[in-house]
Amino acid sequence: MSTVPGESSATAPGALLLCRAHPESVSPAAQLLRERMLLTGAGAEWSVLVPEGKPWQHGAEPVDRVLSGWAAALAVGAPWPVLALWWDADHSGCTLASGFRRTVGYEWLANGTPVGEDEAMRTLAARLGLDPVLDMQSLEQLTKPDPGADARTRVRALLAVLTRAGMVLPAGISPGEPTDRLREVARIQPGAEQIEWSGWRAAVRAELDVVEGGSLGSWFRGSKARDLATAELAAGLPLTVWGVRRRSAGWIAAGTLLVIHGVLGLAYSHLRAYD
Repeated sequence: MSTVPGESSATAPGALLLCRAHPESVSPAAQLLRERMLLTGAGAEWSVLVPEGKPWQHGAEPVDRVLSGWAAALAVGAPWPVLALWWDADHSGCTLASGFRRTVGYEWLANGTPVGEDEAMRTLAARLGLDPVLDMQSLEQLTKPDPGADARTRVRALLAVLTRAGMVLPAGISPGEPTDRLREVARIQPGAEQIEWSGWRAAVRAELDVVEGGSLGSWFRGSKARDLATAELAAGLPLTVWGVRRRSAGWIAAGTLLVIHGVLGLAYSHLRAYD
């Protein structure tokens, strides 16, 4: 994303998506977002997605709303959580999505003033498997006033806590950096992958391969498949409609992925019969 006219790189919006999974597990789900992104490793058990940023680049939707929808979409049906980090001229923050559970988030105004509930940080620590004592103490500091820390400093402090859980961003990928710079750094990382839409058939089959081989594979076989598919369709259809009404690209993606997973659950045996 290039900085729009009249907007400096210091105030331009940007975002990162951190997934607690290997890149090969993240790639199929990321393709279903139908957005151009760069994917690379961020530690032994983490990946980072650097989006191009078109939805907020053109002012169609604020970056925090887009990222909340994308995080929810990526986490649907996945055994790993997704942490979205976002920033703009007015504030910065994070949103955590994990399976079908309600997303939780926290944000800071540009001057670093906390805006959120302490319970969100406790939920974040629990769902990411962080240390309930040492890591929680560090997270609690982010909910207290600190005149010397602006919003982007707060997000970087959050990342410092995650390094104790094995998350290591490549040097040069940091909240607040211009999106062009983030993408340049991600592109040169070993094994970096350009995520692009490859069509429904290829994307769905890739998703099937990952899910079938993972811990959720049993949910696509036998009696569990119908129950899960029904729940996903019941949640996905109204969420998609809600996203369309609000013109929210992120939530449209989340609803669409729920519908896709539901259809896959019902059609699994039929699809495999033609392999």
